[in-house]
Amino acid sequence: MLVLGLLLVGVLLCTAAAALGQAVVAHHRAAAAADLAALAGADVTLGRAVSAGGPCDAAASVAARGGARLVDCTAGELEVVVVVAVDVPGALGGLGPARASARAGPR
Repeated sequence: MLVLGLLLVGVLLCTAAAALGQAVVAHHRAAAAADLAALAGADVTLGRAVSAGGPCDAAASVAARGGARLVDCTAGELEVVVVVAVDVPGALGGLGPARASARAGPR
């Protein structure tokens, strides 16, 4: 009986570690997508790239290609600030998406 209890505790710990790992991976994906989206928006703002819809549309497109969705975008004269979200799969998905923000510009 003791062995069965220890086995059950081991399985629960492994499941919890896997769920936490999925959340960490989602956060890293969100951070990478935010960085790239901010850079894409800043390129449009500074005239180094062309986008039909402006810097926030460019940022949204790049975020989507990175598996994220653009939650907020503020384009200033020389910088772009974005917030993106990535859904967390698995057991911790009910706690909400992983979010990350990034800023890009010459300063």
